[in-house]
Amino acid sequence: MEIEISEGVMQIMTPEEKALLISIGSVELDDTLLVIAENTTATAGPGAGGTSIFIHSGDHRVRLSVKDRSPLKLLPDGEGVVVYYEGLPFVRGQLETPLCHCPEQAYITVSERCIFNCKFCPVPKLHGIIKSVDTVVTMVQEAAANGDLHAISLTSGVATSPEEEVDRMVEVVHALRSRFDLPIGVSVYPTGDSSRLLHDAGADEIKYNVETMDPLIFSSVCPDFSLEEILDALRDAVPIFGKNAVFSNFIIGLGEDDATVLDGVSRLAEMGVIPNLRPISASPLRAGEITIYRPSKDRLLHLAEKTRQILTYHGLDARKAKTMCLPCTGCDMTPFRDI
Repeated sequence: MEIEISEGVMQIMTPEEKALLISIGSVELDDTLLVIAENTTATAGPGAGGTSIFIHSGDHRVRLSVKDRSPLKLLPDGEGVVVYYEGLPFVRGQLETPLCHCPEQAYITVSERCIFNCKFCPVPKLHGIIKSVDTVVTMVQEAAANGDLHAISLTSGVATSPEEEVDRMVEVVHALRSRFDLPIGVSVYPTGDSSRLLHDAGADEIKYNVETMDPLIFSSVCPDFSLEEILDALRDAVPIFGKNAVFSNFIIGLGEDDATVLDGVSRLAEMGVIPNLRPISASPLRAGEITIYRPSKDRLLHLAEKTRQILTYHGLDARKAKTMCLPCTGCDMTPFRDI
């Protein structure tokens, strides 16, 4: 991989530089910065169990997991930080302190455990806690007191059954809606009436994750799920939540090709769903169970640009999203925001 690093003063982060950082996905921290990562342990999805930092530069934000012997190293630089790539200064920016998992949002995992066995996800191995309604409310109150809180985002594993998880989330949303005048987004495994129940409880946005639109890969990595059921739930959610309010995480790096990705993006966009293309992260808890292919800088840029074109064609705009991953942008190359 050849990277051009200009001499002199580094400029703000470009889309190409962000794409490179995401393609690597990790950074080694200078000892003086280690304390920054102490309270940023993920509790959901492929990155669960790991710590990370957020860097903001210009119009871009990137989240990198903390890892020894990464090709990237983060060092303090005055009031900011500099990312070094293979020993050379590459990007200058500012560290952002997450309010609750990510900047500007209270992004909370309600059930940190899951009965399903998606091969890319460490959550079933972690046996985490199930947060009470009072605990979630307190976490949001603390986030609001500690910073500029723009949104509440809720996600969850499946502790016992999808139906019980939706009921638990409905109770949480009810409690939050009665206390906070903020957008609320929810990501759960869908049930037949989850969209209506969560919308009626006060949720503004919904996310049901397809994970991959390659049916063969899906059956291999998500053996307990039905892709068609998830697609049906997404289709049904659009008239309930409205335009630019229904999303789906779409993992990149499971062995799918670009044609399959873009066909899947088109299929989702035709429904009115905005896909969020998520580069896969390897979990040591899943070593030997799955082969992953971290996407390259060029692949990330290409897919993000094509996704932006497809969304534009269908009248969708990721900038309209108020909760969850699309406004955060830290883990992904987000259409309309990064490219």
